[in-house]
Amino acid sequence: MTSTLFDRPLFVKRGHHIQEVASLEDVFDLLDDWPAERRGMTYEVLVKACRLAAQGIFPLNSIRENVRRYLIKERALANIEELPVIALHGEQHFVLDDHDIQFPLS
Repeated sequence: MTSTLFDRPLFVKRGHHIQEVASLEDVFDLLDDWPAERRGMTYEVLVKACRLAAQGIFPLNSIRENVRRYLIKERALANIEELPVIALHGEQHFVLDDHDIQFPLS
């Protein structure tokens, strides 16, 4: 079975938290949860491309790049390198819009 993991994850702004998108399955979850009022032609094309990637027809690295571009267009791509980071009690915290976001340290 072919791996559906990206070479590096994308991070999506979701309200006051960040969602990691690291695989084709994560993209399907993201698209399923995408607000109906924000869906359009680009969204539909991306869904079709993901279905083709799941069948092994469309390259996975192209899916990641197209999702990245879509998130930029939708102003939903989070650049975690730009967020202030602090480490507390074995967790990594990012500060986003004055809210503390927690990720377990690997």
